[in-house]
Amino acid sequence: MACKTNQVPLKNARFFSSWSGGKDSCLALHRAVTAGAKPACLLTIIGEDGIRSRSHELRKDVLEAQAAAMGIPLIVRCASWAEYESVFIDALHEIRRKGVKSAVFGDIDFPPHLEWEEKVCSKADTTPYLPLWECDRETLLDEFLSLGYKALIVTVDEKKLDKKFLGRMIDHELVGEFKKTGIDPCGENGEYHTLVVDGPIFKKPLPIVTGACTEHSGYCSIDVRIYGCQ
Repeated sequence: MACKTNQVPLKNARFFSSWSGGKDSCLALHRAVTAGAKPACLLTIIGEDGIRSRSHELRKDVLEAQAAAMGIPLIVRCASWAEYESVFIDALHEIRRKGVKSAVFGDIDFPPHLEWEEKVCSKADTTPYLPLWECDRETLLDEFLSLGYKALIVTVDEKKLDKKFLGRMIDHELVGEFKKTGIDPCGENGEYHTLVVDGPIFKKPLPIVTGACTEHSGYCSIDVRIYGCQ
């Protein structure tokens, strides 16, 4: 089934969001909802230990808190990297059986991701939509901030961005700092990942606390927890 790049599902169409917890999946979801499509659920793949997400290293309870704050059910599946695709497809079949025919992804301009999304969605007779596809990166970031969303930097690639940026909120001042360092302000080259903690589709901000930093395979992440959770 052909991918609807730079589009959103039709008004009142039910869709699921491929959810990383970060700014791009959030803005894609926002655009779909603003256009009148109806979010049926979020889908996130986490590690086989059931603790952290595969994409952004976010704790499961943080993802659950995001979903609760938005009032959208969260579907979580555990997988190793080797199992990721098959587990994702199985989840698509489950969602499709509930009558959800559309998927929303937050990718911007990386063709291998588009090809993968088309492939997995075709396995479950689901149409993928990419509301951010081929939009100007910095324009998207400005839209995200202008809408009032708040996102925290939770992971950096230490080869591209200093770990001093961990724990900082994305704002226009920080974007200016990124430009001075020469990195892509939107982080689309893997420089950093984010956690969205508040915004227009959130009923309330996430009550987060940050902890120690950990290093893994060239990346450095800050531990984020929901206040009151151990």
